[in-house]
Parts: sequence; structure tokens; C-alpha cells
Amino acid sequence: MAKENIICIDDEREVLAALKKDLEALENEYTISECETAAEAAGLIEELLNDGESIKLIICDHIMPGENGVEFLTRLYADQRFRNVKKVMLTGLATHQETIQAINEAHIDLYLEKPWDAEDLLAKVRVLL
Repeated sequence: MAKENIICIDDEREVLAALKKDLEALENEYTISECETAAEAAGLIEELLNDGESIKLIICDHIMPGENGVEFLTRLYADQRFRNVKKVMLTGLATHQETIQAINEAHIDLYLEKPWDAEDLLAKVRVLL
């Protein structure tokens, strides 16, 4: 049986590397993928679904070139296939209004500021999973 998937999306490679390292304790149970844009993540998600795999969690940066994290996660939430996917938003620059928008429109499960604490991130992700 294929592992379930966790997808990390951020336009900064250093952030993706840090996420991968902080989540490595989950690699026996989950496949952890990294994408640099929402478009790349959308392509990966369709590929995984076509292969019969499931997505359990998406960790997404808020501010990215092209489609931002709130827009991407809102679009994902609108698709019935992804209603049960857990969503985490990462940000270093969000305003209060953007935070409210992410919660109301994208129905995110967790909102974390950069830089995050590695142990806290892992503990919170485990609760979501």
C-alpha cells in the first residue's frame, strides 16, 4: 500500500529544506514532497491522485509569486476531493486581515509564523494527522 502524502510548498528552497528536516520523523509513514510554487503543487497533486495516492496534509507558504498560499488553499478547499486534507499556512508577513481570510476562505487547520519552532511544528502536525 502506498504511503499517504504530505506536500510542502514554499518559494524559498531553504524553507523547504527546513520543513523536510523538521518532518523527517514522519518519513516512515508519509511521503514528503517539496514544491516551489502553487502551480507545481497543483501538478503534483493531480499526478498523485491519478496514481491512486492520497494527500493527507499540505503545508503552504502565504506569500509566493503567482498564486499565493491563501488563493491556492482556497481553490483546493473548493474542490470536494480535498475537503479532508489538512492545511497549514506558514507566513512571515501576513496582516490580521490576511489571517482572517485564510481561516475563513481556505479553512486552514493551523496558522504558523516563520520562523517556527521545529518541535512545536512536528507536535502540531502529528495532532493534525
